[in-house]
Amino acid sequence: MEKAKVYFTKEVSGEALVKMFKKLEKDLPGKIAIKLHSGEEGNQNYLRPEFVKPIVDYLKGTVVECNTAYDGERDTTEKHLKLMENHGWSKNFNVDIMDQDGEIVLDIPNGKVLKKNYVGSHIENYDSMLVLSHFKGHPMGGYGGALKQLSIGVASGHGKRYIHCCGHDGSYEDMFNQNQDTFLESMADAASSVVNYFKDNIAYINVMCNMSVDCDCCNVAEDPCMEDIGILASLDPVAIDQACIDLVEKSDDKGRDHLLERINSRHGKHTIDAAENLKVGTKDYELINVQ
Repeated sequence: MEKAKVYFTKEVSGEALVKMFKKLEKDLPGKIAIKLHSGEEGNQNYLRPEFVKPIVDYLKGTVVECNTAYDGERDTTEKHLKLMENHGWSKNFNVDIMDQDGEIVLDIPNGKVLKKNYVGSHIENYDSMLVLSHFKGHPMGGYGGALKQLSIGVASGHGKRYIHCCGHDGSYEDMFNQNQDTFLESMADAASSVVNYFKDNIAYINVMCNMSVDCDCCNVAEDPCMEDIGILASLDPVAIDQACIDLVEKSDDKGRDHLLERINSRHGKHTIDAAENLKVGTKDYELINVQ
């Protein structure tokens, strides 16, 4: 497999999102889903609607989300839609809770742990997808980026629990009592099914700002521990996540070690390895600086 191209700019702005997407020279056909994180109620770090508006407007896309598997303000469609309104998503964009009307099953014949993935049924309404991820830490996955957005993010509420329980319909408590590496491999399996579903009609942008050790799913998250690094764009989800990890590791920011402790203590890079083994993408990339 040849090196993947990952474009990088230090500029963190809505206009830079459009600039970086254009660098991909990728036409996303038909109706475009823009998968991002709506931000749990109380979270202070998620990407705001005003920030992503230039790229959503440029693509004329629909902001899509799925319900959560944990208690909060996004675990039912009714509450999630209210939060989307309160956070300004509905005011600025067309929004869609993709599992509002149930779920469909995507098969994963070569999955290491999962052989199927439950995703929001509205995925069938879209021809292509932009995976717009806020790169940061995560309490369970170590980090959150493109691969997590593809897996946990696109999964239905039930599907999220199924991934967390490593292929079983377990209880809420079961989600937190699985072998860590097996859970990460389940995420990689689920991510592969979404990549295979959209085939070439998918692109990725990771935004390295507001980098807390916690996810945007946390209603009480730590404040960011590192200065903003920039925005990356690629057609390869493995390469873009690996590039983000590498940028953190190479940083001389005083908060670097705190974020890396979170990533490494949860074996976060194992998700990238597992996805590469599934041929979702490659860790061998070329970082191309964009002024």
